[in-house]
Amino acid sequence: MVQSAKAVPPIWCPGCGDFGVLAAVKRAAADLKIPTHELVLVGGIGCSGSIHNFLEINGLHALHGRLLAQAVGVKLANPALTVVAAGGDGDGYAIGMGHFMHAFKKNASILYIVMNNETYGLTKGQASPTSQIGFEGNVEPPFRPILTALSIPAPNFIARTFSGDPKGMTAILEEALRFNREGRGFAFVEDLSPCVTYNDTYKLWREKVLDVSKLPDYDPTDRKTMFRLCYEVLEQGRIPIGVMHRPKEAAREGLEAKLLGEKLGPARTDIELAPNLTGYQKLIAGLA
Repeated sequence: MVQSAKAVPPIWCPGCGDFGVLAAVKRAAADLKIPTHELVLVGGIGCSGSIHNFLEINGLHALHGRLLAQAVGVKLANPALTVVAAGGDGDGYAIGMGHFMHAFKKNASILYIVMNNETYGLTKGQASPTSQIGFEGNVEPPFRPILTALSIPAPNFIARTFSGDPKGMTAILEEALRFNREGRGFAFVEDLSPCVTYNDTYKLWREKVLDVSKLPDYDPTDRKTMFRLCYEVLEQGRIPIGVMHRPKEAAREGLEAKLLGEKLGPARTDIELAPNLTGYQKLIAGLA
């Protein structure tokens, strides 16, 4: 369902990390002066997936695990739009894993925000793909989204933020949105967004986060170096945050540019009868 209506009050628990994401998205969009009618937010399933209901913008409630496919569709239909997809770790890294992997390769100029709380909050706190060993009986090692993102050779923007650092999150979201609006491709920002009801990790994560930009050899244009640095930080029991990949070239590498060139996109194509009569006649003849 597509909507453009008055925002409603958030339904999240007081203190939820998703409030930080909501505030940062609003601030980043306002600072970049993105008109509300040009901003589309595709929400996933789960607590975080309702974020588009709390903003006075165009919103789309996607199918479970399919928000990236639908967000790419919106961007290709009208490349002039600024498209944000937002969901949780369960939605994105479980049923949505196939779309997650291919989004980096496709490289459409959309922003994907994953609010990672290492649990299925909406369905009462089960273990998710990123849960630590021991959480709710989990015996599997957690999935590492940043390492996976860095392993795919494509000119994407890759970063991680923490809801306990709203200023840092806003700055990174602004950079990611500029990257998208310049047609440079896919931007992935994972936010560490604690679930205060079922997995309150604020204190733990505040102690463990480490801004990779402060490390020796930090070079976000060098994918190999950043993979090594992030891996080493994880081995030390810390959590890397900050910008992990920023392509060297400021080129229009987005999927929409490669497929459509300078075309306006299907949603803005002139479909009036008079200027397209010949084409319609050929189409009808081909169906005969």
